[in-house]
Amino acid sequence: MQIQIRTDHNIEGHQALADRVSSVVKDALSRFSDRITSVDVHLSNQNSEQEDGNDSLRCMIEARLEGLQPIAVTDQAATLDQAVDGAADKMTHLIESTLGRIEHQASQRTDPPLS
Repeated sequence: MQIQIRTDHNIEGHQALADRVSSVVKDALSRFSDRITSVDVHLSNQNSEQEDGNDSLRCMIEARLEGLQPIAVTDQAATLDQAVDGAADKMTHLIESTLGRIEHQASQRTDPPLS
């Protein structure tokens, strides 16, 4: 699973931040790693001209599942760590429901398989 971290010009994208974010995302999505081809994480500060806080820090995670369209989630929080954790949790739940729905639909099929 390849993870790409991107930041807007209001967030310093140093290596420690990238390592921390990558670790959180990798841990949260590890059980789906065989189904995920890549993950893009976008970090931004929505109110850069104002003080931090007020849920102005945003994390958007886009995952590409093998054979499916990309899926994305967003979380906003007062800190980057909270935003990343929230978005990682949302992505875990979205992948679970997406794969569960696909498996359910496949089990309900009545047409014969293609040979």
